[in-house]
Amino acid sequence: MTSNTAKTSLGLALPALGLNAFLFILPLGYFFVVSFLQVKSYQIALSPTLGNYARALREYPDALASTLSLALIVAILVTFLGLAYALACRFLKESWGNLLLAIALITLFGGYLAKLYAWRTILGGNGIVNSGLMELGLIGEPITALLYNDFAVILALAHYTLPLAILPIYGALKAVDDLPLAAARDLGASGTRVFLDIILPQCAQGLFSAFALTLLFVAGDAIAPRLLGGTSSTMIGVFIQNQFGFRVNAPLGSALAFTMIAGSALILIAVAFLGNRVLRPRSVS
Repeated sequence: MTSNTAKTSLGLALPALGLNAFLFILPLGYFFVVSFLQVKSYQIALSPTLGNYARALREYPDALASTLSLALIVAILVTFLGLAYALACRFLKESWGNLLLAIALITLFGGYLAKLYAWRTILGGNGIVNSGLMELGLIGEPITALLYNDFAVILALAHYTLPLAILPIYGALKAVDDLPLAAARDLGASGTRVFLDIILPQCAQGLFSAFALTLLFVAGDAIAPRLLGGTSSTMIGVFIQNQFGFRVNAPLGSALAFTMIAGSALILIAVAFLGNRVLRPRSVS
């Protein structure tokens, strides 16, 4: 019976697994192979080499470090904000919680480019921020430092990824049983102890999912740096896009991409290890 159930489950999963392999695994494997090849006369030559990775680490260390640090900042910020918002959705009165969740879901319908251009308009010289400050007499001329820097990129990417982070955290919080929470309060546990010892450990997977989703999205983004970061932007996605486009060097672009993937994976492993140690369930006394 168990064997038949396993076969049935495998049969049902095969279409999804096949589609996932065709759309993601095969392209990823192709570019991984390409990252070890060379370009000669604007053509990919079957000459295996590790030079692309050496060049990526030698010529782009600042861009790699800048991108990972910015992605880490956005991921931490969005995870904390997402947790606060998801807690409100979960523990406020049901009608208010459902309204907040609906608002988060509605914001997902806004296009990525539309949101970037909206922030570009808001932070621009004639945008709402500068216009409002000038109307209040707080400044005499527009503040140009609001745009074309890492601050603008962080703000826009945090705004876009926040709804994506709220959903896995809310899903984890929704699975938290109310009975242990009520029992802990009856035994005299403070709200802080209940949150730290019961709620937080049980939503650890949701927090990690939100963090990972945000980190990987930001680390691979190449549009926000171009629109909001200006020429000073050093995010690696811009350089990867240039390698595949203007410079026609897919092997180096692939090597840069997989170097970034490796860096992101190391951060996620470190965060998972730290989370397992810090957020392990504890008894409430």
